[in-house]
Amino acid sequence: MRLFAIGDLHMSGGDDKPMDVFGPQWDRHFFHISENWKRCVTEEDTVLIPGDISWAMQLENARADLETIGALPGKKILCKGNHEYWWNSITRVRGVLPEGMTALQHDAVDIGPCVVCGTRGWLFPTEKNALSETDEKICSRELQRLEMALDAAERIAPEKPILVMTHYPPLIAGERDTVFTRILERRERVRVSVSGHLHGDALRNAFEGEWHGIRYYPVSCDGIGFCPKEITLPIS
Repeated sequence: MRLFAIGDLHMSGGDDKPMDVFGPQWDRHFFHISENWKRCVTEEDTVLIPGDISWAMQLENARADLETIGALPGKKILCKGNHEYWWNSITRVRGVLPEGMTALQHDAVDIGPCVVCGTRGWLFPTEKNALSETDEKICSRELQRLEMALDAAERIAPEKPILVMTHYPPLIAGERDTVFTRILERRERVRVSVSGHLHGDALRNAFEGEWHGIRYYPVSCDGIGFCPKEITLPIS
């Protein structure tokens, strides 16, 4: 089994919502994603999708997008993004997922070589930028949810390395200590972080590389050429 990741698919949700308004690179973007996916991924592989999957407002409108993703090769593991308005109840979401697709909501799943845990994440304060009162509250809640996801991963398979999937990146270029990385670094089994969210000019803020023993992968689809990126499986 190989492991891949690609985030921010931004499928239409049943509406005519062309993405090329964000630049010509987005023209027919999901066609290019699916072609690259079929070229790279086999049925034995697993693909992580860290949020912003569909523009749908209701679960029923997202269902066709989920089925389209489900028809692509490999198993899929999803977590929630900031545009997942259709994702209200994890029970209902799991009830409509195609076979071979798993949704995480501050919990975890054992995929064999490692445990994947997932939650949305949020913006975090930096030395230059404080958060608004509203964002501070959301950030605090998401930190608690990250702890819950990590607890679940350790409970499921305490001997296995942990891969953390979040929509918002826990680390960005120029910042080497955040409220999210402090939590990740306290957990000895965390080896890999996969995230999305950043696009366009903001992609220059994406940190890719290893820091304090954790390998960070930014995988917003436009930042990786609309092609699933292979993730090096963590070594225990």
